[in-house]
Amino acid sequence: METLIVTGGHPLSGEVTIAGAKNVALKAIVASLLTDEEILLHNVPHIADVVSMLELLKSLGVSVSLSHHTVRIKNGNLRETTVPLEIGARLRTSSLVIGPLLARYGRAQIPNPGGCRIGARPINRHIEGLQKMGATISYHSDDGYFYAKASRLHGAQFRFPKNTHTGTEALILAGVLAKGTTVLNNAAEEVEVDDLIAFLNAMGANIRRTKPREIVIEGVETLHGTEYSLMPDRNEEVTFAIAACVTGGSIVVRNSARSHLDSFLAALRKAGGRYEALDQTTTRYRQETLVTATDIITRPHPGFMTDWQAPWALYMTQAHGVSTIHETVFESRFSYVSELQKMGANIEFFDPAVDKPEEFYNFNWSDRIPDFHQGIRIAGPTVLHNAVLSIDDLRAGATLLLAALTASGESYIHGAQQIDRGYERIEERFHALGAQIVRKREENL
Repeated sequence: METLIVTGGHPLSGEVTIAGAKNVALKAIVASLLTDEEILLHNVPHIADVVSMLELLKSLGVSVSLSHHTVRIKNGNLRETTVPLEIGARLRTSSLVIGPLLARYGRAQIPNPGGCRIGARPINRHIEGLQKMGATISYHSDDGYFYAKASRLHGAQFRFPKNTHTGTEALILAGVLAKGTTVLNNAAEEVEVDDLIAFLNAMGANIRRTKPREIVIEGVETLHGTEYSLMPDRNEEVTFAIAACVTGGSIVVRNSARSHLDSFLAALRKAGGRYEALDQTTTRYRQETLVTATDIITRPHPGFMTDWQAPWALYMTQAHGVSTIHETVFESRFSYVSELQKMGANIEFFDPAVDKPEEFYNFNWSDRIPDFHQGIRIAGPTVLHNAVLSIDDLRAGATLLLAALTASGESYIHGAQQIDRGYERIEERFHALGAQIVRKREENL
């Protein structure tokens, strides 16, 4: 366990370069299993989750290397189709290897996947799709593994009951080498999915998005190697944009993904935040006026992302008036609220009025934990103070770091390794903006 010691209360200013998208990098690495030819990926973030995914491939016998944000992968000597428990349990996306392994080798064994504890995130959404494509899959509760077999995957028409980013990608990865045509309805519309599609098409796949939420995959016999550069990470840019606004600073973002941030930028304008396009890939963020309260409802793309609501809640602690956030994507994503309350934030839970919640929410209503709430009210502005904080998930961790940078005094943030799952060299990059952050292993505190 590692701890960040943060001295806050100083405006952050300077320049930062946005890394490649975590939510494309992990899937593109998995896609390398679909060919024996070399894959070269550029703009890959050097983060803990990427390292874990590369370890997963190495455990199967694949040759991998990561140097200066470039990953080189060469399959051809795969000797295992079982994902080790200690690796698979770290990553929610470890389940994605099941499709390529079935398509190439006819079998796969994966542990119940791990990752952030931000909701049930049921794997059955893509297990059902794989079964419709001809796979036989069973779960053994005694060892926590899914066992899958398929003599040959075939195309199928499948409709997702709820929007699922990972489920859509899982069936795309399975369908590219399947026999015949696969049609995915109610498929995820996220731009990261489209970047994965572009990468797979560069490998020789035949995938097209025929409607905003319909994807058609024509199976091909083989895929080949390719060289590809990943899109920038939208979530990382939002983190730095809010860092500029909540600390009263000015941050210039290079490798900006602002063309994919319409819903965030619209909310930012309503709140009084400012952004300026300096050129096609450079954006400046700052706060010049009083922060105005907002009402946010999280939605699948192109709506306001669930990954943005935690840092947005922090931003709204500085707003004049009462703000609300209604979380509709996950049934449990307000773990950070109690930590912000320790710092003096005035936040309370409420239950938004919703007709037919089992249809309205993107999660399975039956998975909702009793007494949990889907909405919060934030009254502001509030002067935050230092505190001892604990991180529960990746985005909550980034939010608490921003809160500590906003607050007066010295804060301790335990569990910093959660932030490392999605942000490269986080304290070093904030140092360049004027932040005061020290990382220590907990036995050294």
